[in-house]
Amino acid sequence: MNSLEQAEAARIVFLNSAVVSGNCRDLKAFERRLTEYIHCLQPATGRWRMLLIVVSVCTATGAWNWLIDPETQKVSFFTSLWNHPFFTISCITLIGLFFAGIHKRVVAPSIIAARCRTVLAEYNMSCDDTGKLILKPRPHVQ
Repeated sequence: MNSLEQAEAARIVFLNSAVVSGNCRDLKAFERRLTEYIHCLQPATGRWRMLLIVVSVCTATGAWNWLIDPETQKVSFFTSLWNHPFFTISCITLIGLFFAGIHKRVVAPSIIAARCRTVLAEYNMSCDDTGKLILKPRPHVQ
């Protein structure tokens, strides 16, 4: 191998390593951005989960009191709801929250991670629920 071939081989190795390191930088930037985005959603998701838990417990407690009340069976449905405003208000609030999309907001980071996993699967990659990229080993072809 003469010096010209050695120089060309060194240049090819340098170019290949530059391409690989450029791709790694892109992957690292994508991973940082995905992790940052999912991390920024966590506080809001936690608050939505807490609100959903509180309203669900209030609705369940109100429903229990509504069902064990002996007057509930003797009066009409709307009168029984009027007699139990705690249950009525909490039930309306829960229904309103679901119409507002709380079921999507509670699981938003999981939805984003699942969609990213779907796209990354084409490249033998995945990500966990925090946005950290996972490289899958390629199957060995013999």
